[in-house]
Amino acid sequence: MKTWMTPFAAALAFASVTTGDDWNPREPLLQSLLKGVPAILKSQNPQTGRFGTEPWVCGDQDVVFALAAAWAIQDNSNPFHRSAEVLEAIMKGGDALIADQDKNGAWIFRKKDNSTWGQTLMPWTYSRWIRAFALIKGAMPVERRRHWENGLLLGFNSISKGCLGHVHNIPTHHAMALYCAGDCFGRDDWKQQARAFMAKVVAAQNPGGWWSEHRGPVVLYNFVYVDALGVYHALSRDPSVLEALRRAAVFHATFTYPDGSSVETVDERNAFYDRVETGNVGFSFTPEGRGYLLRQFKLSKGTVSADQAASFLLYGGTGPAAPTAAERDEAMTIVGNNEALVLRRKPWFICLSAFVCEPPNNRWQQDRQNFVSIFHDRAGLIVGGGNTKLQPFWSNFTVGDTSLLQHKPGDENPNFRPRKGLIHVPSAATLRADKDAPGLDLKYGDQDCRITVRPLDTRRLTLIYEAGGSRSPNAMGAAGDDDRVRRMQSTEGHITFLPRLGAHLKSAAGKTIRLGETGFEWADADLGEWFDYGAVRVRVPPGARLLWPKKAHNSYKKDGSSTLQQARLALCLPFSTADARREVTIEIGQ
Repeated sequence: MKTWMTPFAAALAFASVTTGDDWNPREPLLQSLLKGVPAILKSQNPQTGRFGTEPWVCGDQDVVFALAAAWAIQDNSNPFHRSAEVLEAIMKGGDALIADQDKNGAWIFRKKDNSTWGQTLMPWTYSRWIRAFALIKGAMPVERRRHWENGLLLGFNSISKGCLGHVHNIPTHHAMALYCAGDCFGRDDWKQQARAFMAKVVAAQNPGGWWSEHRGPVVLYNFVYVDALGVYHALSRDPSVLEALRRAAVFHATFTYPDGSSVETVDERNAFYDRVETGNVGFSFTPEGRGYLLRQFKLSKGTVSADQAASFLLYGGTGPAAPTAAERDEAMTIVGNNEALVLRRKPWFICLSAFVCEPPNNRWQQDRQNFVSIFHDRAGLIVGGGNTKLQPFWSNFTVGDTSLLQHKPGDENPNFRPRKGLIHVPSAATLRADKDAPGLDLKYGDQDCRITVRPLDTRRLTLIYEAGGSRSPNAMGAAGDDDRVRRMQSTEGHITFLPRLGAHLKSAAGKTIRLGETGFEWADADLGEWFDYGAVRVRVPPGARLLWPKKAHNSYKKDGSSTLQQARLALCLPFSTADARREVTIEIGQ
């Protein structure tokens, strides 16, 4: 296996195309990098050195890394190699960061919506700044270089002293950058500190290939760990991280939909994002990871950012690629200690999660409430979409009054704890690994609930929701039976459908609406026996309701506000002792 360790000429002289089962896409990556440079240069204010749009945020300067890679990589097709204009833009970019540092080297954490989140030693910015410095320092004028060194040392002294505590995605990225800083400044103590922290990161990985920040995987942030370990490995040649990278690659290959988007069902931090994850340099050091990269790059048509291209070109590995499980037509994978299941029965892709936990009282870890996702090759992700907070209609089941839990618009510090009178997350979940009809047994207080997913053929799939038993009310009379009746009457199932804004909904009862800003609630009489939604017909049981929009709480906005694209179309299934089993059939159009 060949590894790209530096940007200098000899280290980048390898094959220019990907052929067969090998991963070696230098030429398209180089073109992606070079294509991005003019727009980056154009975005810089020549007076301040700041890149991007107003309001300026420190992360706008992350582009100095891509510019430095373009400046350093020698290739006949690279017009930016050793360009004085590019070098000056990089130096001005770093100068702007220095001008905004506080006494500890931190910047104000400002987002593009102009919200501020305190001071930060932003890991993504420091790692790109130090890697840019490693590439251009030999060409910098003495005074300019000293100016940069003072700013970088200020920040990395603070990072070394206070940022490598518990294992988390941010300290992991800091550790990678600290190793690079140790290389640049001859600080073996920093390199050893980073190496020791990375050993903790490897030890903290679940054998299933993920890192957890509360309970279960953080699918999207798992990429952060893989990226940091990958760059660290390229810089340090530390072989101890390779097995962790391999396990992570297998995990991501498992939890990737056929269209290349990441499976959100097991993710404790993020709901579904409709995008192809192209992976990062950490995947390039194992056959399993390179197989994942080959598939993802094919699905994305080779589209990568200049930043990604720079990282692959400077640090990435090449070599043979192993095929991924996602390429099979038939496969069932059980993950962890029977904690999740992925069933691929082409064209269906089903994920069930049995990860449960008490709702955390913070905005970052989501309520584990939505345990099923259903994907079809023609229709994409239909059911699921992941988890959120303060939104009981995203829960597969609720027991109690759903009006007790909702987000107050504008509230920047809400109470995320469960509400008395409502149970919207289960206390236990048990996976049923039946390849023909997988399912989950879920416990909500004293109420037992069950979900079964039954693929019928290539076009039809049935979801079966059950709550409690099905004893006739006429056979009851004891106080315990009265409690059971009340519990059943307060139990509701929910199936969340992904938003397709602009699509028409049409019901068997003759109702029609275009999905958009207008909210609606269709009762049983409005629905009839089915509704059509894009390419999908959903057959519903009597008594069902259809609600739009059931919005997410956006943890990345201070006030929690979210867009319609982050909302869900919620099908509500009421239960009673007479109707303890509800069936919903999804049919894909011809």
